[in-house]
This record gives sequence, structure tokens and C-alpha cells, in this order.
Amino acid sequence: MSRRAFAAVAIATAFAGIPGSARATTLADIRRRGHMLVATEDNYPPFESMQNNQPAGFDHDLYRLLRQWAPFEVRQTIIPFQGLLAGVITGQFDVALTAAVITDQRAQQLDFAMPIAEATHFYVKRKGDNRIRSVRDLGGLTVGLQQGSSIQQRLPQVDQLLQSHGGRLGRVVAYASYPEAFQDLAIGRIDYVLHSVVALADLVRRRPNDFEMGEAVVPVSYHAWAVKKGNRELRDFLNQFLTEQWNNGTMVRLQEQWFGRAFPNLPRAAMLPGNRPIPD
Repeated sequence: MSRRAFAAVAIATAFAGIPGSARATTLADIRRRGHMLVATEDNYPPFESMQNNQPAGFDHDLYRLLRQWAPFEVRQTIIPFQGLLAGVITGQFDVALTAAVITDQRAQQLDFAMPIAEATHFYVKRKGDNRIRSVRDLGGLTVGLQQGSSIQQRLPQVDQLLQSHGGRLGRVVAYASYPEAFQDLAIGRIDYVLHSVVALADLVRRRPNDFEMGEAVVPVSYHAWAVKKGNRELRDFLNQFLTEQWNNGTMVRLQEQWFGRAFPNLPRAAMLPGNRPIPD
């Protein structure tokens, strides 16, 4: 494991030990103090990244529109993903304005706004690696992923899928960021990477000579912004903003710009993997 990946494990472990007992800052609190605190990450293209030392990507474009739309100031902090959701849970930030994948585990501590994109996880391999032709060939091979990512939480499901094909999940290498995982995949240190469909489609579009996208490894899931569990008034405020972006065509335009495709039939409410409603 690289030094950065080891540091990411330490960050995630530290946050895991912090209970989410702090009271969520409500929409009324935000109006009184005059600003909302949102956090985005810096290394998750095409949703969020840094280009020429400036934030760029789908979520950053929506953030700029939210600043114009909101009746109060919206302040942004850009941090590594490993501390982002934990920062909302512990009350450091009001909103995780990031492409977080909705999972059963996260839904225990966070309330999600309506989806902004599909997030079903696929595998990606090196271009021309003929050992891997389908999911059934992944058994026993080394897989890379980002520390703290949603697919890390769902590895038991991936293992069950591989067992159904007569294999087992091989060695798992966790990285501080996906670009590090892709770098190791390109030079042969790992055999495949698990990531969401939008990010992998963007990767293959940018580097068609290096990578090939494979098949889905888990049921359909979605990317969405998040607030602290129980902060539904703030969640509904975000949904109002996102609904307006759907209705005026901005959401589809930005999806096509950043993803190369649109998701016009996304649910208009947060859904758990497999299109299961989140219990109240």
C-alpha cells in the first residue's frame, strides 16, 4: 500500500471513531448565520477535480449555480473524500456537495438529495488484457479501489458474485484516490479497478489506448449530495434547487457536457442500491 493510501486509511479510521452526535445545522440556522458550508472533493473526475489550479467538473458547475440561487452565502471547502462525509456527520459541514454513492451504511447517518447521476459499479481492466473477458474471470485477481469508497463497503456482494461463477475475491488494494489506482493498473501492479459507471466511462473516453470497461459487479445505485441524518428541511431545499435545474434543462446539459451522456430518467428521490426506497 502506498504512503498516501496508508494515510487515507488512518484518516478514515479516525473519523469512524467520532460519533455523529452533534446537532445538524438546520436551514433556519443557516438563514440566521447567513451562510451555508458545503464540502466537495478535489480528485474525482468528471464530477470534481482541479484543472489549472481551479476547481472543475459537474458538481463544481452546480455549486456555482447554487451560489447564485440560494438566498444566503454558500461557502465551499475542497478536501479529500476520506474526510468529506465524516465532516457532514460530525457537523463540520452542512452539505456534502459531492458525488457520494447512496449505500445502506451511509443512509444510517446521512440523508440524501435526489440523484445527480447513476453510480452502478463496473470493473475496468488494462487494454488488451485477455485474461479478463467477463466478471467470471475476476476471481483471485488483485483489485484496486479508493479507500472509503462505497464499493469498498459492498465487496461482500462482489465476492458473492464471483463465488457464483466459481471464484473468490482476490487481494484488495485501497488507494487514497482513484487516479493512483488507475496508475497502478496501467503499469500492471493490480489487475482491475472497481469504480462507478460515469467515472469509468470518462476514464476510457480520455485514455482509450490504456483501459477497457467491463461489466457491472453490483446492482444499480446512484450518486447524490448528502446532509446529516434528520436534516430533511435542508435536504428538501437542495431538492428544490435540483428540481429547478432539471426543469430548466441545465441538469441534462451539464450531464452531457461532463459525462458524455445524460440520465433523464433518474429517480426524483434518493434510492438505495437496487432501486429500493430509503425507509423513513
